[in-house]
Amino acid sequence: MMLGTGGWELGRYIESLKGNPFNQAAAVLAAADPLLEQIRQEAQARYQKPVNAKVDPVWKAIPGYSGLAVDIDATYSRASSGPAGAPLQLVYKEVPPEINLEDLGPYPIYRGNPNKPMAAIMVNVAWGNEYLQDILITLDEEKVKATFFLDGSWLSKNEELAKEVMARGHELSNHAYSHPDMSRISRAAQQQQISRTEELLRSRLHVKNRWFAPPSGAFNQTTVEVAAAEGLKTILWTVDTVDWKKPAPEWIISKVSREAGPGSLILMHPTASSRDALKGMITALRKKGLALGTVTETLSPARFPEVEAGS
Repeated sequence: MMLGTGGWELGRYIESLKGNPFNQAAAVLAAADPLLEQIRQEAQARYQKPVNAKVDPVWKAIPGYSGLAVDIDATYSRASSGPAGAPLQLVYKEVPPEINLEDLGPYPIYRGNPNKPMAAIMVNVAWGNEYLQDILITLDEEKVKATFFLDGSWLSKNEELAKEVMARGHELSNHAYSHPDMSRISRAAQQQQISRTEELLRSRLHVKNRWFAPPSGAFNQTTVEVAAAEGLKTILWTVDTVDWKKPAPEWIISKVSREAGPGSLILMHPTASSRDALKGMITALRKKGLALGTVTETLSPARFPEVEAGS
């Protein structure tokens, strides 16, 4: 485990505990510097190993999650330069996984890593302009950033509205061009649906996109491969609000509260039902201890909350 000098120190210490011949030298060093030995012991006790991305038989591609280690050198430097007898203030650093989403090949993604206490709200937009402003206002009020998957034909007619969504700090991604059933069209047609919208995102909004959400969740392996050839991962969902059926807002809130958990991707559309349920959805997710972020943030292996110095 190569983590810089501090990681090397931790590795030496762990190996010494396994009966490594360096054990005698480590004991001598510890006797000479009890502070370093204290830090090493804390590092061993607090180390959290990273979780590699994997292909699950049910959930398909699941991203990895970074581990956490005490930065021995930084902690030692802080402690030795501080007042004598002060409580030990540990400095942490992330340990990235060895296998990430990019290493898995073309698989769909339905959820983030279940160890990460974060969820993402995904808004698929092909219609529903009359509800978008209210949804944006609620997201602003709740200080939540969502990911909006835009239908290309909608984007071509609503460029200014798309720019407003982006200006409010939300993530914009690809939802094909004309809302087809991707599983029923040819490879060439699938490629055109994705690339046409991707070109609009680049040329009109200057978006560097990573994700593709197939309309109605209809896709096949060809879809995943075509999206991958465009540099995009195919995104589905963990929890569906089914808001297009016009359920009562209370029903949506209850469903989200019941089904969402760490790593959840929550699908909605700009409908009256989701507009009226959105604030309650956010409250329910926060009550479950989940932070809310974009798809990119939720699927990133980076730890949440962000690692900060301290014990």
